Amino acid sequence: MIMILYWSLPMILFILGLFCFVSNRKHLLSMLLSLEFIVLMLFFILFIYLNMLNYETYFSMMFLTFSVCEGALGLSILVSMIRTHGNDYFQSFSIM
Repeated sequence: MIMILYWSLPMILFILGLFCFVSNRKHLLSMLLSLEFIVLMLFFILFIYLNMLNYETYFSMMFLTFSVCEGALGLSILVSMIRTHGNDYFQSFSIM
């Protein structure tokens, strides 16, 4: 019973994070926040899985390192977009 609770809560939160990512397509900042929430839930699932199998949590620290790099890259893209376009709306951003 406890194992089902350990797995169901992160999975539900992961699905809710995916839903927020798909539904919030107006601002870049809201999309970046929902991506960070998804990465945090993936880390939580990975941590539970590695603790259940009594493995080392070294890989989870590598995962956190790469997720921090991803967050810094997303913020730099956000700052660059605000400096060039003045806002973070996707409607004002054009590929061409």
